[in-house]
Amino acid sequence: MTARRLRLLATHLAALAALLLVLYPLLWLLTASVRPVQELLSRLDTVWPKVIDLSGYQQALDGAGGVGFGTFLGNSLIVATGTALGNVISCALAGFAFARLRFRLRAPLFAFALLTIMLPAHVTLIPQYVLFQRTGLIDTFVPLVLPKVLATDAFFVFLMVQFMRGIPRELDEAATIDGCGPFTTFRHIVLPLARPAIVTTALFSFIWAWNDFFSQLVYLNSADNYTIPVGLRLFIDQTSTSAYGAMFAMSVLSLVPILLFFLAFQRFLVQGVATSGLKG
Repeated sequence: MTARRLRLLATHLAALAALLLVLYPLLWLLTASVRPVQELLSRLDTVWPKVIDLSGYQQALDGAGGVGFGTFLGNSLIVATGTALGNVISCALAGFAFARLRFRLRAPLFAFALLTIMLPAHVTLIPQYVLFQRTGLIDTFVPLVLPKVLATDAFFVFLMVQFMRGIPRELDEAATIDGCGPFTTFRHIVLPLARPAIVTTALFSFIWAWNDFFSQLVYLNSADNYTIPVGLRLFIDQTSTSAYGAMFAMSVLSLVPILLFFLAFQRFLVQGVATSGLKG
């Protein structure tokens, strides 16, 4: 075996070892969801179960606090889908304005939008909570979705701007000659070409909203409105006794929509990140 093949073999073995290290927590979660509680607590150092117990999945589907898993799943889908749609629409419009249009104070406004990335979300939490509380919107999905419709995620605005700046301006000029206005140009020319950036925005928005626990815990009070991250907390009672099997089983079930969403749009995600200017 030549030295080149040895180096190639060593590289592949290192990659497989790194992959195993990354996937180990997921594998442990998957096997823990089918292990009896006694075995799980007594054999934390091993992955493979001696006995397979699927009762945790039945408990997970039954839910907690009198609310079934289907309700938690539906609430999470509403919040995550609304967040993704809100970010895609608002950030695409804002990105088009900053990247393609010329207006007064464009540069200062864009710089101010980027500065908000460094602003911790906890700084605005109390004012937003007071605002939504006075308007009677607490314990609804509105506080979780409405801010996304206003292009408050500056990261995705920056992503759209960087991608749209790479689209040739000759297309805008040709559209103007044909009598198209800014909105028509955005809808029929820029928006279709910005599909990788749009899919990237939708994917990250969906995943972040799906996994969000803090904001949903703050704004949602009733169990009927709980999403999956908050619903998982119901498996821990007041004495801090956890239903580990059901909790791990629901965690596994909650990963399925994200996995399917990622697999469906993985190609556009890679293309969007590679061509949006984030590579430096």
